[in-house]
Parts: sequence; structure tokens; C-alpha cells
Amino acid sequence: MKKVLVTGAAGTIGLQVIKYLLSEGKYEITALDLKNNKSRESLKKYKQRINIIFGDVCDQTLMEALVKDFDVIIHLAGVLPPLADLKKDLASQIDYEGVARVVRCINYYNPKCHLFYASTMLLYKNKWKFDVKSHIKLDDYDYYLQAKKKCEDLIKNKLKNYTIYRFPTVLSLVNESLILNGYRQDKIYWIAKEDAAYSFVKGINYLNKLNGQTFNVLAKEAISYQDLLNHILKNYGLSLKYIYQRTFIDKYPSCQECLDIDTLNDIINYRSTTLEDYYQKLKKAGQKRPVAKVIARIFVRD
Repeated sequence: MKKVLVTGAAGTIGLQVIKYLLSEGKYEITALDLKNNKSRESLKKYKQRINIIFGDVCDQTLMEALVKDFDVIIHLAGVLPPLADLKKDLASQIDYEGVARVVRCINYYNPKCHLFYASTMLLYKNKWKFDVKSHIKLDDYDYYLQAKKKCEDLIKNKLKNYTIYRFPTVLSLVNESLILNGYRQDKIYWIAKEDAAYSFVKGINYLNKLNGQTFNVLAKEAISYQDLLNHILKNYGLSLKYIYQRTFIDKYPSCQECLDIDTLNDIINYRSTTLEDYYQKLKKAGQKRPVAKVIARIFVRD
């Protein structure tokens, strides 16, 4: 039975990863996340079936004790925009230092361990056509992306057993993230949180084929950002947090064409969720948010 550690386990993708790992019935699972009310509440229903550890991936002593025991680490912990872009060193201190701790401990204590790292397709900003071999050129103020690129480089240079996944917009019922703060006229690539999580779980069965590689992990086709936004506003509504981000936070440009869109799916077949599935979940959840849906109509454009 393989032992799997999931960092950032109480996050949107992390919880789904745990659900799928449990459904496989062949893994000993440990969840790691910071201790707070949200993480405790999110993980408590799994406490009889998995090991739960509250702590920080930047804690060297903790990671030394943990890493030596696992066959696979799925590293999802980190800080996301807009918080990651507020201060120059914030993303580096949290994202990079966390990855550096994990990488160092793997090298010293458990070099056979396989690391899955969650990166981002935002690294391709302003590129009309791209694949994982595309040259990455970032601006000095791209603090979040600079940290992600630095993490990727460290993993590639220091580890023998790793796989890097670059994700686009991740669709879930938590729709107020900056990751959805795009330009209305753009088309964007996307992936459902279920398929994002499944790509990790399915990938464990293909470690030899995935080892030492980077993949774009996304749905088959792009979607109009305007259409996506309209569905969210009509079916789910919004909050003051969303209005703030649309008004004051910088928007991310989209990419035009992914040239290796099917590479990973051809290997592990991780896609199963359609946009219609997502829209149905939005509609169901939105039934409990009538006021938010009414207010959101102001922002819907035909």
C-alpha cells in the first residue's frame, strides 16, 4: 500500500484529492494543512480514515519527520493571488520556501519519493501559442509567477522523481478567486476541480511515464470568459469580495492556443467533467443564494 502525503489538503483541490484517494482504497493517506477553523472543519469528516496533521510546510523539523515516510507527495500548499501579489517577497517566502523544504527533505531522507507539484498556466501570459517547452518570460512585478517558476526550476534541478502540473482556471463553487479575474473579451482555458484532483490520483498509477516531465492539465476546449462569467453571475450570484476584485485587482490576460492540450490526457485519461456538469452544480448551489443572484444581474452582459 503506497503512502501518500497531501499538502494544502484542506484547499479546494486538496479535499477532492483525498476523496479520490479514499475511493481507490489502496493508499495510506496523510493530510497536512495549517491549523485554523476552516481546515479543521473541512478535514474533520475524514479523521477516521486518514492521518491529519496540522502544521506548516516551511517547518523544517516537521517536514524532516514527515517526508521520510512517503512514496508520493502531492504538494498543493501555497499562497494564491491576490495575496501572493501584494508584497514582493510574500510568495517567495511562502511558496518557494515551502517547496525548498520539501525538496531538501526528499533529497536527504527519501530520494525515491515522487513529488507532484501544482503550478500554473499563467506562466504563459501574453503568449498566443504555447506548450510546456515555451520560453517563460515574466515581468518584475509578477511576484506570484516568479515564485512558481523558481519552484519549478528547483524541483527540476534537484529531484530525480517528480511531475509538474500546470493548471489553468480551476472551476469550483468558490468563484471569487482572482483566478477568475480575466478580461471579458478573452477565451480562457479551464479545468474542473474534480478533474484537477483526479489527474494527481490517476497519475500515481503512471509514475514511470510521468517522471521528470511537466504537463499542461486542462479541459479539451477553451471557453469565452464572458460566457463563463455570465453563468456564474446568473446561477450563483456574487459578493462584495467579488465586486472588489473585479474593480481594483489587476486582471490576467488569457492565452490563445495550447499546442499540447491532450498530451497528459492521452497517458492517464483524467477528463470526465463537462461545463454542463459545472453549470448544473452552480444552479443547484445558487438556489440558496437568491439575494446574491438578484444583485449579480446588474453585472451580467449579453
